[in-house]
Amino acid sequence: MFTRPPTRLYTLGAASVLLLWTVTTAHATPPATPTAPTPPTTTAAAAPATTGPVTHCSPGGTLRGPHGLYADVALCVTQSGATMTVQAAATCRRGADHVRPGCRISGTWTAHRHGGPTAEPTATGTLAGRADYPGPGTYDISATVDVRPDAPTDSAGTAHTTHPALHGQVRATVTLTEAKPRPSHTIGVTLKPGTTKPGTTKPGTARATTLKPGTTSTLTYTVARVSDVGDGSARLGLIGEEASGIRLTSADKRCVNPLPGRYPSTARSMYALDCALTDLQPGRPTTVTVRATLQKGACSTVVSKLGYWTPRGQESTGGMITGPTLTCTAG
Repeated sequence: MFTRPPTRLYTLGAASVLLLWTVTTAHATPPATPTAPTPPTTTAAAAPATTGPVTHCSPGGTLRGPHGLYADVALCVTQSGATMTVQAAATCRRGADHVRPGCRISGTWTAHRHGGPTAEPTATGTLAGRADYPGPGTYDISATVDVRPDAPTDSAGTAHTTHPALHGQVRATVTLTEAKPRPSHTIGVTLKPGTTKPGTTKPGTARATTLKPGTTSTLTYTVARVSDVGDGSARLGLIGEEASGIRLTSADKRCVNPLPGRYPSTARSMYALDCALTDLQPGRPTTVTVRATLQKGACSTVVSKLGYWTPRGQESTGGMITGPTLTCTAG
């Protein structure tokens, strides 16, 4: 099993991704310091894009398996406003057979910007999942993928054999040209009591703060809309690690713990909190106060997300950005 390096670069609209799969196949040849509360740290959301999503694709390589089975894989990056997705498309074949079974593909990816730090990726994510758009540039994208060809079926739709899964890495180089939109929202947080984790702050991310086991910390999130685009509605979501036993609560009537069960269940997910904000205006930020309680000997990170939407006629645009991340240190 091996990969074949990328040979061509495609730049096309999102509606052309399926066409790329066919083109790629047709040309393929089998081959700790406790202190006072930390100052607010902020992350910014980008304004909605003025055009639709743009997709850049490139062949990623070929995975080979037993019995002559192989899959040609392409990697595609779709950028829309402040976010992007990395997807993989695979076409499977067996030797010189003309039969092409359908493929299901999953995995994870990392991206390194040319000229950027080599020790740490510029962006990472799950295939087809959303990630923050790091801006224009040329990126080397490496994906670890599992490709599962569909089993052939008879006229009644019954599968008779199962193809083995193909596993490996594919790589592509993609040049993204779209400018990173101007910020439309910011999220800041202060923690009391707590400590600030030493280290530098990456561009576009908040400085991490640290929770401690056996304590209740007060978290104050400040959310601001800094653009005239859109309206005052947004949704702030916080989530800890479910198995840790962390409790996130707030006296703010705009916030509730999720209700996951089927009626008449009243059990709520205490490790998560949703806050519906409806009065965000430029020059008028809002604050949300949250209490995070950790049991003795338990640790959990807390991540935050901000979702927003912008009416465009009877359609809508928008996005979701990653806010400050709170880490946890035992001891």
